[in-house]
Amino acid sequence: MTAATEARPLADVTMDDLRALIAGLEDLSDRERAILNALAESYGTLLDALQDKNATIAKLRSLLFGASTETRENVRRQTGKEPPPEATAPTEGDSASAKKAKRKGHGRLPASAYHGAETVEIPHESLKAGDPCPKPFCSGTLYRKEPIVFIRICGCSPFAATRYEQDRLRCGLCGEIFKAVLPPEVGTDESKFDESATSMTAVLRYGYGLPMNRIEDLQDSFGAPFPASTQWDLLNSGAERIRPVIQELVRQAAQGSVVMNDDTPMKILSFLVEKRRRKERGEKPPKRTGIYTSGVVSDLADGRRIVLYFTGNRHAGENLARVLSAREAGRTPPIQMCDGLRHNTPAELEVILSNCLVHARRHFVDIASSFPDEVDKVINDLAAVYRNDALTRGMSAADRLRFHQEHSASVMAELKAWMDEQISEKKAEPNSRLGKAIDYSLERWKQLTLFLREPGAPLDNSLTERMLKRAIRHRNNSLFYKTENGAEVGDLYMSLIATAKLAGADPFLYLNALQRHATAVASTPAEWMPWNYGETLTHAGPGP
Repeated sequence: MTAATEARPLADVTMDDLRALIAGLEDLSDRERAILNALAESYGTLLDALQDKNATIAKLRSLLFGASTETRENVRRQTGKEPPPEATAPTEGDSASAKKAKRKGHGRLPASAYHGAETVEIPHESLKAGDPCPKPFCSGTLYRKEPIVFIRICGCSPFAATRYEQDRLRCGLCGEIFKAVLPPEVGTDESKFDESATSMTAVLRYGYGLPMNRIEDLQDSFGAPFPASTQWDLLNSGAERIRPVIQELVRQAAQGSVVMNDDTPMKILSFLVEKRRRKERGEKPPKRTGIYTSGVVSDLADGRRIVLYFTGNRHAGENLARVLSAREAGRTPPIQMCDGLRHNTPAELEVILSNCLVHARRHFVDIASSFPDEVDKVINDLAAVYRNDALTRGMSAADRLRFHQEHSASVMAELKAWMDEQISEKKAEPNSRLGKAIDYSLERWKQLTLFLREPGAPLDNSLTERMLKRAIRHRNNSLFYKTENGAEVGDLYMSLIATAKLAGADPFLYLNALQRHATAVASTPAEWMPWNYGETLTHAGPGP
């Protein structure tokens, strides 16, 4: 590289410095002053473009190679405020006490964690409780202690097939055939698949994103074929039997005190085919071409949560409006948590709007390398608010509100004053990435700080984003739904599985119960929610 083309670092000069310098120059004609001002503005535009380019390239790199987590430590390393991990690692000469001790038993799970394991009791071969002690010269009596527990894990196919061979005898004279009596678990030819096969398929497919053709291939390798078409037939028919539960979940979700929503792109193949055919026929494309999966999370007054999924052309706000249309008359409007996009809010229904602090924070995280000092200020202040929120766990909504008003209100007020100062005193160019990040927060400040005024208002929409990962996992593995009906079936099972998980219920056992008691579920669906179906089962019996 020659001296003429050698890269030179950018001068650390702000626009205010340039303006002050030009204003202080004397003996300049109007034309000369106009030229200098134009050059200064051009410099500012180029600087903004460079900062925007760096932020955009960093965002592209995270999309291609995976983004590092947005923890405070990682962001501060980008800004140079946090030393890299190796800089703080203990050296060879450090004492053993200075190093982080490894937790005893790390990586091991207690036997109580295997609550789904089959229990096999191993009695003593010759003794039992109440027998005299066999030790010589001892007159004691034996009593039972807690058994020693061992865990043995074996590999097996997700779907086990049992082959029954029914004995037949034929009379050599009259030709009459006599068959052995089948055990009840065999069922009939029409019931070749147990309800548990449908439940397991739903959990694998919609709970963990395993495509049906992959399940088919796995089963073939175990010698227990389970074609993808058969899997779909079971899922489709099973959905019809348990549909009343979803309708009840929607009704109850509409009564929630806090509702959260967001969406993620999805594909329905039949929609895309219809769009292409209309284009080939020279017709106008449909008004809505975007396809989304919306996630709605509702916090009920008793602390329970319901998760609902909706896939189609509707935005998250429209799907939330469908849910809230079932809200009982006279109830106060719910708190709605979402990000700042306009299509996330229901247009015709009243809500108390709250916006996500994490989304506001992310606007600053994306520009950490370009504005290290400013970003460090924002993430440190928000970190203090989140530390306060962590201390409120277990508090009532009213106590949590008072705690935040006492400890977080001053932090947020000081942060807002700092943002106002950056704009009013032109410390941040309005069109720069920093200016736009500040503007995003200031425009939504009332919604971002609702947790300081309304009891129960969350800080962010992270729970909904975590719930949407179930749909994203499905999209990444299966790429699309084939039809609108297929999307509806997927939404149904995803909603039941996600709600059961949040309620602490086993989704597999829950889906089994709903199918085996489909008649009772249809008549009293409110008694078959994930949090109360166990009690209902004790009165319902084993089912058909």
